[in-house]
Formats: sequence, C-alpha cells, structure tokens
Amino acid sequence: MKIRHIHIPIIASALTICSACEKELDFRYHDIPAITVIEGAITAAGSDVTITQTTPMDEPMNRTHITDASVTLTNLDTEDTSILLPDDRGNFVSVNPGIPGDRYRLTVTHDGHTYSSISTMTPAVDIQSLEFSWIDMPYDQVAILQIAFADNNPDIEGDCYWIRLYRNGAAYMWKEIKDNLSIDGIIYEVIMTSRRDTEEEDDRTVLTDGDVITVTVTQISPDMHDYLAATSSDSNGPSMFTGDFCLGYFIAGEISEASIEFHPADIAGNK
Repeated sequence: MKIRHIHIPIIASALTICSACEKELDFRYHDIPAITVIEGAITAAGSDVTITQTTPMDEPMNRTHITDASVTLTNLDTEDTSILLPDDRGNFVSVNPGIPGDRYRLTVTHDGHTYSSISTMTPAVDIQSLEFSWIDMPYDQVAILQIAFADNNPDIEGDCYWIRLYRNGAAYMWKEIKDNLSIDGIIYEVIMTSRRDTEEEDDRTVLTDGDVITVTVTQISPDMHDYLAATSSDSNGPSMFTGDFCLGYFIAGEISEASIEFHPADIAGNK
C-alpha cells in the first residue's frame, strides 16, 4: 500500500385540484433557464474552482467552463485575499495553500450575479490501512475495499468525511460518512466494488487485475455531508452558497491519499 425547499404534499394537492378541472397543463420543466454551477476547493496545494451551467434535459451535456467570471478567495482570519485566474483547463486556480483552522470565503461574480460561500479548513486525515477482501453474495463474490482512518476528533461525535475512489486516476466511486460508528477513534468503512465474474459487471464498476485504486479522505462540514447525501439520493439538500441562486459547493480541507493495487487472486476469502 502506498500512503501518501418545494414541498411534495403541496404539489400533490395542487395537481389533484388541477386534474379535477380537466385542463391540460404544460409545466415545460425542460426549458428553465441555465443555472450556474460552482465547484470549488482549497487544499494544502492551493485553490481550484470550476464554473459551469446546467444543461436542458433534451440537449447534449455542455461541459464548457465559464472563464469570464471574477473569482476571489479571502482568508477571513488574516483578511488576505487571492484573485483566482483561469488556467488552460478553464479552472480558476491559485497556488496559495489553505491553513487548517482558518475560515475562507469564496466569492464568484458573473453576468451581474454574485455567489458566496464560507468554509473552515479541516486538517489532514491519518489513513491507516486499505485492504480488499471477497464477500459472498447470492449472485457472485464481490470485492470489498475496507478503509481505516483515524477520526480527527475522537472525543467529539459529529465529524463528517468524504471518501473518494479513483480507478487508474479516473473518478470511480465516492461516499459521505459520519464518525458515529468509529471504534476507539478509528473509522472503518467498507465499499463494495467489482464482482468476481467481470463479464457480468458493469463497465463503470468493473476492476481488473493490476488496476490501481487511489483513495482520498477529506473531513467535511455537516452541511457538506448533507449536500452530498442529497446529491446521491436525488433529494433536497442545503444550499452551499449565499447571494444569488446557484448549485455546487465550496470545501476547504486537506486531502489525505492512499493507493492499493487490485489483484483478485491474492485477495482474502478467495475460493
């Protein structure tokens, strides 16, 4: 291992009343104006902010980055402000590292609208181990990856973490968790990955011999945890920005990283 809110009941009532009138309604929800999406982070390596817009459901995904915005990052403890400029990818970046414990405000201004978000920089997480093992499922054996890392505040319950997995450098899976199941200050999390019969596995999740799985762990705020949970369950979540309405998040936190190679023949629980 290498360590490195619309309410559903109200909508339902409204639809019942409207249907009783026997009048056809066209909500045209496909044609809402594009919404700005901001994905920002500051880590020990600096800042990186991506700005895009939502795409209508009946049109191809538009991945064009907005590069004519004004983007600043302010350390609210030192009052230092950095201006982020777009790089070759179209991301707004800065090499100034984040300081654990300090509060940061990201401000984005574009097309007459201003969006702002505040996040407190969290410290690095001590990843202690990564290990694959097989488990028996009714349909096949499945490789599970167990991740063990130290809770940053073992005496205080309520810390939240974002675990991200990359397969050969590409995004693979992610999971948001809380520390309520930690044991003696250590958090153990298990993530199901690929089944043994790779021909029956989806290309998005299949693992083959020699694949490198890189795991990153970042401590996040409870609001960020709830935002991620809502994203993965298609439900309502907290707004991460103030000012004009937008989607996305801003996170300040050090990223801890560890890697492991996938060798199915060497995994415990082999049959």
